[in-house]
Amino acid sequence: MGKIFKLILGIALILLGAFTIVLWWADLLTLIRGGIGLLLIFFGLVFFALMD
Repeated sequence: MGKIFKLILGIALILLGAFTIVLWWADLLTLIRGGIGLLLIFFGLVFFALMD
């Protein structure tokens, strides 16, 4: 009984996640674009830290 419940719950969560991605697609793209700049800054700082 536990495996069936976990399977149904997993499928439901996957479907809910896919639905929210479709529903909030524009917001997701904005979040990704904002994160790209932060990642570039972070990688630049890591590069400076690794220079010897």
